[in-house]
Amino acid sequence: MQWKQRKSYSSKPNQNDPIKDDSPVSLNEQNPTSTPKPPPTGARLRGLAFAILGRREHSEQELKQKLLELEADPVEVAAIVEEFKSQNYQSDQRMAEMIVRSNVRKGRGPARVKQTLRERHVAPELAQENLEETNWLALARALREKKFGAELPTEAKEKARQLRFLQYRGFDGSTCSKAVMTHETDE
Repeated sequence: MQWKQRKSYSSKPNQNDPIKDDSPVSLNEQNPTSTPKPPPTGARLRGLAFAILGRREHSEQELKQKLLELEADPVEVAAIVEEFKSQNYQSDQRMAEMIVRSNVRKGRGPARVKQTLRERHVAPELAQENLEETNWLALARALREKKFGAELPTEAKEKARQLRFLQYRGFDGSTCSKAVMTHETDE
């Protein structure tokens, strides 16, 4: 019985290997009969914009960026985004409200909410009313109780640990101190 020689999976190139060029090959070069897709225009671009907004809310900047990544014409993208804004399909105000609700539900403080707004290219002024309406102290207390229990910390080391936790979540120093030092019934 004769044994077959195993195929080597090492990173060393084989002398018998027909491909000697290490440069990357694009998909069009691999299959020369296929033609590259043209960039989306008109109704197709509009449909793609609707599909993008159908998944979740996007800011104006995010929507433009995603459409431009599809190699669409920048002038046409700007026109579609403006149309969507005028028809209220895309709204930075609605996006800001969604970001605030989402972050509050996740137990994040005002600093983290503002950071998320900046990351998503939404003006923080659009969410100012929602930020002011939120009771950050009650949220910080609920978060502290969920993580550490209802009993207030007595040792300095434990207080510092809980303060760091709340600060990491985006709450300011005074809110963190009040949440760690007092119960809701103490006020």
